[in-house]
Amino acid sequence: MDLQRTVPWGRDFDEYSEMFSLSSLKAGDTVIGCGDGPASFNAEATSRGICVTSVDPLYTFSRAELEQRIEQARNEVMPQVRAKVDDYIWQTIESPEELERRRMQAMRVFLKDYEEGCRAGRYIAASLPKLPYQDNAFDYGLCSHLLFLYSPQLDEELHIQSVLELCRVAREVRIYPLVSIENNQRSGHLPAVLSALAEVGYHSEEVPVSYEFQRGARAMLRIST
Repeated sequence: MDLQRTVPWGRDFDEYSEMFSLSSLKAGDTVIGCGDGPASFNAEATSRGICVTSVDPLYTFSRAELEQRIEQARNEVMPQVRAKVDDYIWQTIESPEELERRRMQAMRVFLKDYEEGCRAGRYIAASLPKLPYQDNAFDYGLCSHLLFLYSPQLDEELHIQSVLELCRVAREVRIYPLVSIENNQRSGHLPAVLSALAEVGYHSEEVPVSYEFQRGARAMLRIST
């Protein structure tokens, strides 16, 4: 896919659960999601008693502004998806039409929750590589479709500093996917990130997951801190 910038494109709780193997996530667990954008994960997890804080610079915008940006993203992303259907695995999501329906439903859930979530401090306007939280503030740190995916847009040093910052604020970090948006190949930033993690004593492993929509995106990076 040819995107020159990150775009607001939301996924739901079930997709997060599959991408990050979150079957053990339970009420009372604390989670920080970096780059969540307009995902419905926060709203759906909150309804299950899970304590989620989503961090994204997108949250500087009002609900009305976000609705406009989501519609712009829809008009940008969906034509490219339809033009490159072979880049995706059409199993759990069976067609571009179902993809559009599912994404828009997730983002509607997000928009409905957004203003209340902001008041409750669940949506925070901030961004990697600097997070406004103390060390080990969260049980889990999740990063969906940002690091490694946007390898052409985000350089190697930013990846290293961002992953280390996630490790600072969360006891366990999970990042998905590990392939670049440019060519569906393993990100060229991974070796440097893994080396930086090893240097400071973190254990990292690439873990197969049950979720694959973007072709080749079959694993997450799990880091124990």
